[in-house]
Amino acid sequence: MTYLSPAKINLFLHVTAKRSDGYHNIQTIFQLVDYCDEININYRSDGLISRISGNENISKDQDLTIRSANLLKKITGTKGGADIAIVKKIPIGGGLGGGSSNAATVLIALNKLWNLNLPKEELVDIGQNLGADVPVFINGHSSWGEGIGEILTPISLPKYFYLIVTIGKHISTKEIFTHKALTMSPVQRKIADFSMVSNPHNDCLDAAIHLEADIEEAIAHLDSTDNHIGIARMTGSGCCVFVAFEKEKDASIAINKLPSKWTGFIAKAIDKSPLYNWGVAKW
Repeated sequence: MTYLSPAKINLFLHVTAKRSDGYHNIQTIFQLVDYCDEININYRSDGLISRISGNENISKDQDLTIRSANLLKKITGTKGGADIAIVKKIPIGGGLGGGSSNAATVLIALNKLWNLNLPKEELVDIGQNLGADVPVFINGHSSWGEGIGEILTPISLPKYFYLIVTIGKHISTKEIFTHKALTMSPVQRKIADFSMVSNPHNDCLDAAIHLEADIEEAIAHLDSTDNHIGIARMTGSGCCVFVAFEKEKDASIAINKLPSKWTGFIAKAIDKSPLYNWGVAKW
């Protein structure tokens, strides 16, 4: 069966504190968008986890689709296996959560395929071991996020069209969060006031620009486009940047004026992941 694995953008990202375990507490809004990878999973009775195609540039021990399957198998002791194939559309290392989304999708799909029937809370606990963004994809809803990203409150957001641009570079999350230019924000308003957040800044931006100056240029270009809403921003720990449009035709005009050295795509905001109502996990 083929599963759609969506991307996300962070409408803002505030780093509020460094934790004793080395992680950072954040406040953010995770906006899911309708730009998806495709993951095909078939049951194997011999217990093997096999990557059939996709992610060829990533070693299997680093591939979150395979790591998530192996972790779920180890924790549950299931005798089942799976053939996994992935068609990647979401840019790797761009702050769009593609790897985390893939991990969440595999966990949800195998929970059903292997008849494990684990509740959502257990899948979230397992997912946190794979990455801080995995829980929002398991929950499958655009959300206000706190903690390291695992404390989630579903919210409904305007159905804007986003022009999302990649500069074709990759910055590791570790590089960003250990960089001297990483900034910190005090705790902002609570979720009830999220639409009034006074600082839509991404605290990872200065560090990212220090590592890849094209990010600043790309943001300036998006801010120069016609009829966009708000300011252009970077998502997650970079390197992708985005700006919102109320009308798809305005986003289409803007993407056609994108410098050839960058690539981009248009994605629409969605409240719920394609997996949300599939009944593939025991909610």
